[in-house]
Amino acid sequence: MIENQYFYSMEKHVFFLIILILLFFTPKTIYAIDPPKITATSNPNPYCPGTFANIVDTVGITFDPLEPKTNAVSVQISSGYIFGEDSLTLSGTHTTINFKWIPAEGKLKLYTSTGSNIPYTDFEAAIADVKFSTSSTSPSGTRTFSINLGTGQLSYLPRNKHFYEYVSIPGITWTAAKAAATARNYYGLQGYLATLTDEDEAQLAGKQAPGNGWIGGSDAASEAVWKWVTGPEAGTVFWNGVANGSTPNFAYWNTNEPNQAGDEDYAHITAPGIGIKGSWNDLPNVGGGGPYASQGYIVEYGGMIVGDVDNIQISASTSLAIPKITGTTPATRCGSGSVTLKATASDGTIYWYDIPAGGISLGTGDHYTTLPINTTTTYYVDNRCPNRIAIIAEINTIPDIISTNSGVSRCESGTVTLQASADIGNVNWYSTATGGPILAIGPSFTTQNLTANSTYYAEADNNGCVSTNRTRIDIKVYSPPIVTDETVVLCKSSTVTLDAKVTGMDYLWSTGETTQKITASSWGIYTVGITSPAPKNCTNTKIIKVIEPNIPEIDRVDVNETKVVIYLKQEEPYYEFSVDGSNYQSSNVFFNVQSGLQTAYVRDVNLCSKNTQTFIVLIAPKFFTPNGDTYNDSWEVEGLFNYPQAQLSIFDRYGKLISVLNKFQTTWDGMFNNRSLPADDYWYVLKINETTPEKRGHFSLIR
Repeated sequence: MIENQYFYSMEKHVFFLIILILLFFTPKTIYAIDPPKITATSNPNPYCPGTFANIVDTVGITFDPLEPKTNAVSVQISSGYIFGEDSLTLSGTHTTINFKWIPAEGKLKLYTSTGSNIPYTDFEAAIADVKFSTSSTSPSGTRTFSINLGTGQLSYLPRNKHFYEYVSIPGITWTAAKAAATARNYYGLQGYLATLTDEDEAQLAGKQAPGNGWIGGSDAASEAVWKWVTGPEAGTVFWNGVANGSTPNFAYWNTNEPNQAGDEDYAHITAPGIGIKGSWNDLPNVGGGGPYASQGYIVEYGGMIVGDVDNIQISASTSLAIPKITGTTPATRCGSGSVTLKATASDGTIYWYDIPAGGISLGTGDHYTTLPINTTTTYYVDNRCPNRIAIIAEINTIPDIISTNSGVSRCESGTVTLQASADIGNVNWYSTATGGPILAIGPSFTTQNLTANSTYYAEADNNGCVSTNRTRIDIKVYSPPIVTDETVVLCKSSTVTLDAKVTGMDYLWSTGETTQKITASSWGIYTVGITSPAPKNCTNTKIIKVIEPNIPEIDRVDVNETKVVIYLKQEEPYYEFSVDGSNYQSSNVFFNVQSGLQTAYVRDVNLCSKNTQTFIVLIAPKFFTPNGDTYNDSWEVEGLFNYPQAQLSIFDRYGKLISVLNKFQTTWDGMFNNRSLPADDYWYVLKINETTPEKRGHFSLIR
């Protein structure tokens, strides 16, 4: 480890010493023969799919008269290259030049057909005829081309003006490759194992390199700390850790690399077909086995001395824009007027037209505002390529509601189905004249349960264009006629009048009759539909049961002083009662019934049958005045004579028996032993028979 560190330290000192010598003694490179210079300008026209486009607009090569010829020129797609789609070819007639397209490198090699050097002017003419094409139907972006004078082995990156060369030496070690790269130069540019610090370098010197080989990265000094140890980036860390590590700037490791599988301290571009094309792996100094065996190394030229590439013009760079309409935004409006359309492109200028081909551009830019239009119109955009893209300016007619079923009604609470039609488009339904959420969409709408008059609104909608005002639709909720079902008694072999009992309506009986009243002659159930007049038109149905009455039977009559209750063996709602035979009532309870022998009456309301039963009301007067004026001269309990076993005993306030009344003696005249008793309160005890309880009370004798 110490020995390795010593030699590594010596290498660094020697390297920097060489750099200082170069800086001190060669501030400007002097050549015996001036190197050639090439200049080129880009094709200003865009590339259109399916065509071939020149990579240059103009090209010129100047050269030292002592060296007017060369044997090869290369043209490489140095950035934006799509393998399998992009290609370069030589068009025209060039008898002294052959060409070869190398897809893996994205490079077109132009070389002599005679086997000897040919004039630069021949290559100049050939470069002017190099064309780019792609098989993609929708290419985009920009392709950058580098044109390199010389052997055609080098690649040129316009961004940093560096050159890259793949040197094939199978089996070379990393340390030998490092030394060999340092020993190489290109028109005075110092070579070094490539330091690939950005994606475009990895693309050009890795993916587009003809084989696998060493590059200038190592973690020999500090395990898992990968640095560039060559070139102007020497000492720069580009990776920390193993496969799951991270980069502070840029790295392009293959999957699961670096893996440190046995002291692997040196960076190597993987062989074609091994993992990610152009990616890196870590290997020991001697390389690996099989597809991991070292086949060469990548030399980078440029950057060792600040500005060293500025005086080298053996390469030129051009670019070709491949603009693409990447998106269009159609627009709509309600009613006639102007519409603003939008489009985006990957590059270049967007041109607007009103016809699919030919014609004069209406305008340029990423948007275009039409003149006022009143119908849907198609416009077109292109980027100077034949295939225009259509963009629609849609004019939607402002719709209107042309009919509704406003004034619809219903009887009682419930839902209502509303109808509306638009002259175009659809119908939106609302519960408010403005604002509010859409309740439903379509020509019909069923409301929620309504209990009162309500209002809804219909709005015509044509692709987002709505009618100026919402159309009001009123709903009336009416109450149907109020009816009460009945039970009617019909005497046998008789008739009865049935009455709907709601006037001013339309009637429809189950018999088919249409009058308020009808005559029924048979028992059964009758119905009548009672409909209120327009606009309500609400119908309710009354049910009338026509029945044969039962014959009433009195069970008993209860008497409590002047209160009388008539009880039947079977109650019916159509029975009525009386205690005088003239005045009938539906209640079976009577008050203030006169004293004496009375009769209870019960009959059905249609007088089909009746029943009677006598009863007695015994009323003890509260006072009497035995003064001979013929009014209340005696005290008498009326009806007592109807009870043969009855006995009524009268006492004075001291409990002395004064008189006994019965069916034979029903009155007391206020006398005792033929003398008049004084005015006072007297008491009585009434016993109807042996089974009834005694009734006690008192009354006053007034003189």
